[in-house]
Amino acid sequence: MWLADAATTVPGESTQQAIGYPTLFLLVLFGALVPVVPTGALVSTAAVVAFHQTAPYSLALVLVTASVAAFLGDAALYWLGQRGMGSKNGSRWLEAIRSRAPEDRLEQAQEKLAEHGVAVLVLSRLVPAGRIPVMLACLMARWPLRRFARGNLPACVAWAVTYQLIGILGGSLFPEPWEGVVAAIALTVLVGAAPSAWRRLRARRAARAKA
Repeated sequence: MWLADAATTVPGESTQQAIGYPTLFLLVLFGALVPVVPTGALVSTAAVVAFHQTAPYSLALVLVTASVAAFLGDAALYWLGQRGMGSKNGSRWLEAIRSRAPEDRLEQAQEKLAEHGVAVLVLSRLVPAGRIPVMLACLMARWPLRRFARGNLPACVAWAVTYQLIGILGGSLFPEPWEGVVAAIALTVLVGAAPSAWRRLRARRAARAKA
């Protein structure tokens, strides 16, 4: 809601910053722990609002806020997953991670993790629905939290930069912030849906070829 308010009513920049950055931080942090919040769209729309501000460091603050929130959320979820791995009965957090990691995606993540190590974490953050399978693969490989965090830090920065660039692109196309917000959300949805659509198309082609 703070993004929509900022785009339509255009309150003072100090008010936007006082409300917007803490809200962005909390939503991205929550989205990292519970992967139902469209955090990429949040970063893109926040970048649109920052793009139209006159403050020189607005975009940098969006980048830092989103990166730190994503990193802390991932670290917390990984720590909770570790506790579940070490528990005899597991945990609801570990079950939540497993439920979002289909077997085929998990197998791919394990193979890539064994071949490329930490570099896979960066790609997992950029590929839609790729973060959780790779995180589970790291848990199953018994990576310590420190090793996971070391690889996940650049992954979170790369993720924030990518979605911020989408927001800047949307903001630069239109003079009004709300128009840029709509464009940024549309671009984010397109980026998120493209890999899944491509996989379905390949599966259909493979099925036709076998038939």
